[in-house]
Parts: sequence; structure tokens; C-alpha cells
Amino acid sequence: MSHDTDVAVEGQRFSLITEHALDALRAMIGVKITDSVEPWCYEVTRDNIRHYAHGIGDDNPLWCEPDYAEKSPHQTLLAPPSFLFALSRVYSGYVGGLPGVHAMWSGAATKWHRPLRRGDEVQTEAYLKDLVEHQTEFAGRAIQQTYHVDFHVAGELVAEADSWCFRTERDTARERGKYQAAREVEPRYSYDDLAAVAERYRNEKRRGATPLYVDEVSVGDTLPVMTKGPMTVTGFIAFAQGWGGLYIRANRLAHNQLQRHPNLGIPDRFGIPDVPERVHWDDELARRVGTPRAYDYGPERVSWLTHHITDWMGDDGFLVEHSSQVRRHNPTGDVIQISGTVTAVDPDAGLVTVEQAARQQDGELSAKGTALVRLPVRRSQ
Repeated sequence: MSHDTDVAVEGQRFSLITEHALDALRAMIGVKITDSVEPWCYEVTRDNIRHYAHGIGDDNPLWCEPDYAEKSPHQTLLAPPSFLFALSRVYSGYVGGLPGVHAMWSGAATKWHRPLRRGDEVQTEAYLKDLVEHQTEFAGRAIQQTYHVDFHVAGELVAEADSWCFRTERDTARERGKYQAAREVEPRYSYDDLAAVAERYRNEKRRGATPLYVDEVSVGDTLPVMTKGPMTVTGFIAFAQGWGGLYIRANRLAHNQLQRHPNLGIPDRFGIPDVPERVHWDDELARRVGTPRAYDYGPERVSWLTHHITDWMGDDGFLVEHSSQVRRHNPTGDVIQISGTVTAVDPDAGLVTVEQAARQQDGELSAKGTALVRLPVRRSQ
């Protein structure tokens, strides 16, 4: 496969956002997607659930232990709410149009109508919902590309979501260098630093089988803080194993994918075309798109936000809605802490609103979320 256009001249090396490509993409708004790549999972199985949960660092027995789950109010294994990422690559950031232009998954607004249960076979429908142009500090001109996805089980709508990516010009982001320069000093951890992180992990508790009733919750209550990190490539790969990634293929399948989509191929240091997804484990490519090192997945970050909620709400709670915004990259070496505050309580409906913030070790906002949770209402005596 030739990649001469990628490396032949100094200066511009990657594709630009053009009006012609934008016009072609606008023509697809509202059109049902019929040729999307197959999902990582069609079915909610014991193994798929466990692999996904472990990929986000979640060992909740409601997801992972059949004996425990069968004794719960649900009487079967459930999947974590964010398991939706394994069921639709469109929801997870598989975008069309603007060939060769970088895509950064940046957030979602999701509503669940019921939990995903072991044995569910899921069908999805998706379409491009909107395109919005922004001016960003990271890369200048950016196109926010929003998709809508519906998730059905035997004709029943079980979840629906909007998710979006920002399409940015790789060269512009690198040349601006704003984010890369700010984070180019690599963190180093002493024994005491790592011991402090380990202590935070040891102190994390999930609510589990003890119900959290809505009348026990008040506006201003804070959730226990959850830690994620320090970020490692191993952790990013663990998440990819759980949700499948966008373009991870091997040998003949990798060749066939690049034949169908030549603009995916970005030469590595050996001159071999490889997929842009490797920014999550390849420092050199990550620097070429304007970041200092390999960094986490956007859906991974949001899965941590929902993990924070499910640990707090317990087995009897239900995550009704969650909206999220990914604000910056988490390069290898970073640590984030996720906090949450109750901002609204509707005791009659059993609904609680929680605002979340995930901050990096330097205090910068990594992501934020808003969760609407249904908690059990205590029966009158």
C-alpha cells in the first residue's frame, strides 16, 4: 500500500477539513447507517460482561459472580451501564466522513430504560444527528460530529444515546503545541506517591447489597472519591480488550480493513501503515497529533464516571441517565480522582441527581458528568 502522500513533503502531512468533505457529511444527517462495522459484542454473556468490567477496573460481583447476582433483586448477572460501548462502535466513536481527519471521542448523553441482563441479544440503529463547528485551543477549527444510537432487545428499546467526536486537523494541533507543551514533563512517582494511591484504592468501597434509600440522601451530600491510575498503556489495552476498540485487527483482517479504508493507514516507524487508534499505545503517533504521550480512550473515561455512580448507588439503584464531557487527555503517568455531589433529590419519584468532576493530579478538569439515579423508596411502616 502506498503512503507517499503522507510523507512526501515537509509541512502538511495529514488530511485537512475541507468544505467539500463537510458538504458530503452534512448530506448524511438523519440517514440510517446500514454499513457500519460489526460491534465487539452482539450478546450480553457471562464472559463478555466480566471482560468488560475488568477492563474498567470494576470487580462488582453483580457483574462478575453468577452466584451473587442470582441472589440479588435482579436474579441474574447484569452488565455495567457503560457496556453499551461494546455493543455499538458508532456509539464508541466509529465516525464517517472527513477521511484522514483525526477523531477524538468527547462525550455522550445516554438514557437507560432497563438494565442489560445476561442473555440479552442486542440490535442497534444509528444515524448522524448533527454537525457543529467550534474554534478550540487544542486544534483551532474542529467539527463536533454527533451520532444517535438506539439499543433494542427483542424489539424493546433498552437504551438510547447521543455521542460525539471532535474532528481536528492533526498538524494544526501539533503545531499549536498548547497541550503538549503544558504536559511534556513526564511524572515520576516515588514510593510514597504510589503508597498513597494504593491506600486510596484500599479504602474504596461499593454499596453492594445494602440498599441506599432516597430518603437517606440530601442535596449537598458528597460521594466517596474514586481513583483511576496512574495511567499505563497496559490499562488502556485492558479497556480495549473489554470493548473491542475501533480498528484493532491483525494480519489479513488488518490488510482488508486498510484496503477498504486507505485513509486509516498512518505509517509507523517501520513505514508500515497502521491505524490511528494506536495513539493509545504509541507515544510517537500521539505526539504527532498534538499530545505528549499515549493517552486513554474517551469512552474509558466515561465508563469510570458511571463506575463511580454504580459503586455508590448499590445493587438496588438504577442509572437512568448520564451525560458526560471529556475535557482533556489523560496521558500515561496521570492519575485522576472522581468526586460527586448530590444536587437534586425527588423523594416521591426516588430520583437523585449527581454532578461529577474528574480531576488530574495537577487539579485540571479531565472530565465531568451528570447522573440521574433512581433509588428505592422506603416503604412506610
